[in-house]
Formats: sequence, C-alpha cells, structure tokens
Amino acid sequence: MFKKLDKMLERYEKLNELVGDAEVIAKIDEWKAYTKELSEITETVEKYTEYKKTVEEQKELFELAEMETDPEMKKAFEDEGYACKDRIEKISEELRILLLPKDPDDDKNVIMEIRGGAGGEEASLFAYELYRMYVKYAEKNRWKTEEIENNSTELGGIKEVVFSISGKSAYAKLKYESGVHRVQRVPATESQGRVHTSTVTVAVLPEVEDVEVHIEEKDLKVDTLRSSGAGGQHVNKTESCIRLTHLPTGIVVLCQDERSQTKNREKAMKVLKSRLYDLYRSEYDKEYSENRRSQVGTGDRSERIRTYNFPQGRVTDHRIGLTLYSIDNFMLGEIDEMVEGLAIADREARLAQGFEEE
Repeated sequence: MFKKLDKMLERYEKLNELVGDAEVIAKIDEWKAYTKELSEITETVEKYTEYKKTVEEQKELFELAEMETDPEMKKAFEDEGYACKDRIEKISEELRILLLPKDPDDDKNVIMEIRGGAGGEEASLFAYELYRMYVKYAEKNRWKTEEIENNSTELGGIKEVVFSISGKSAYAKLKYESGVHRVQRVPATESQGRVHTSTVTVAVLPEVEDVEVHIEEKDLKVDTLRSSGAGGQHVNKTESCIRLTHLPTGIVVLCQDERSQTKNREKAMKVLKSRLYDLYRSEYDKEYSENRRSQVGTGDRSERIRTYNFPQGRVTDHRIGLTLYSIDNFMLGEIDEMVEGLAIADREARLAQGFEEE
C-alpha cells in the first residue's frame, strides 16, 4: 500500500509542476487532463501526508519519553505517543478506503428502465409507484429527470418506462437499484382482501458519451412509426416514433416521447448506447472479474434484491439484510438510508477482497 502511496505522492508533485507550466497551459486539453488527474488524487495525497506527519510525531514523542527523567512528563509524552498511534491506525484505514478502485461510471448520468413483471396489472401499478419514487428521490437531490419512453396501462400503471436522471453522482447512488423488486400487498383490484406478490424489474445504466460506444450505420436498422397514446391528433398523424434495432446484438429501442422525429432519434440513440455499454461491460466483468460476485449490486439482473411488504410497513434489502419500517416515506423518495447502507456494504466487501489479496 505504501509503495503505491509513494508513487502517487511523486505523481502529485509532478502534476503540480505541469499544471503551472505555461507551455502546458497553452495546450488546453492537455492541461485539463492533468488538472482532472490532480483533483482525483489530491484527497489521498493529503491524507497520506497527514499519515506521515503523525508517524513522525509519534516517533519524536516516544524518543522524548525515553530521555525524560521526570515521571509525570514521561507519562505525558507516552500518552501523546499512544494517541498518535490510534490516529495512525484510523488514517491507515481511511487510506485503504481511498485507494479502492473507483467505478469509472460513478460520476455519470443514468438511464433507468422499469418494467412490470409477474403479477399483471398489480405489477404495472407498482412499476408506476417505483418510477414516482425515483423521480422524487431525484428531486430531493436536485437532479433532472426526462422521460424517454412510457408504455402505460388503462388503470394508471406502467408496463415499461425508460427515463434519464442527470446530476452529480447519480449513477454512484442509483447503481445498486438494478434487479427484481418484489411487492407484497392487497391490490386495489382484489375484492377478497388477499395479499398478492408481484414483481417489477429495474435496470440502471450509465449514460455514455459518443467516444465510449461507437455504432456503425450498417449495424443499425431505423424504422419510423406513428406514435400512439396521449398527445392529441398530432402524434397519431405523423410518423414521429423511432425504433432502432442494433443488428449484431438484437437490442431494440423505441422512442415516441417527442413530437420531433429528430429528437426521438437522439433519445433512442442515447438509450441504445447505454444498453450496449452495459452489455459490453457485463461481458468484460464476467470474463475478467469473478471477484465482483462478492460485491453488492453487481449480480444478475434477475436476482430478487428487495421486498416491499405493505401490510407490515417494511422494506427489506436481501443483499445486505437491512429492513426499514418506514415504507410510506420510502415510497416518497426517502431512500437515503438504504442507498448509504448498500454503498457501505459494497465498500466493506471490496476492502475484505483487498485484504485477502494482500
């Protein structure tokens, strides 16, 4: 760990020289890259500097204690030395956390897809409630949401909804939501008062830049269709709906949210690129990163991750065993405690993996 930190400290000093160099500043793209790299390692370097300073302070205090003849002063120096030792252990743990590999997608915006699963109309109704929950959570974080595709039911449910969430650390906070969400409650359509179990699937994809996923035109089939649903006469008379089919993978994206064919194509391409990126990344992870199975939120998307039990007023995440008895507030977007619990569990799993490797 300390060899890595020493190299990082050397790089930090070099970067500080580079970002202040007039020749580098003149090359704006190069300067931006160095500035970004510097900002990414600054916190770790500052923590390492604090560690080294505390180690030196501890050494000096114990040396003073050995030379001191006055019992009271000797004890005072020793007590301060042991206090430094406790701080060193704490800083060392913080450094281990800072050195954990960061998910390169954490700062990206999100494409979320929610689909009703088993349970018919009740599953569609709960899919809508989950959609509303995530929108409210986004509002709390001052993130922007934009609907891309919405296939609604007559009773107000959702068969499928695709939408984007834009904002700082959106993917970092929402990436653990991918999986099967199970609901247990008495449906509004149930006349006998029996508790039913239904499921909804949620997929969270990082929104990617053009440079990250390149799509050849020859691999793309584009169909224009007449839109359906709300929107008055306009959407029914014009072929503004766009359907994109990526021929090599068979991935299909439909977008009819906008009245403009061009805007619908732009939105559909955004979703297609995110789905392709997620597919390629999943294949890479499966081939090269078997240890990811021990981490939170990286399992198969068919995995049941959470149960919403309305009669008992509880929400349970099965991956970390956390149960919250505040389902009403949870469904209103108050999901921070769950999000933080998942992030902490993931970090601890990765730290344990690191200790095993050492």
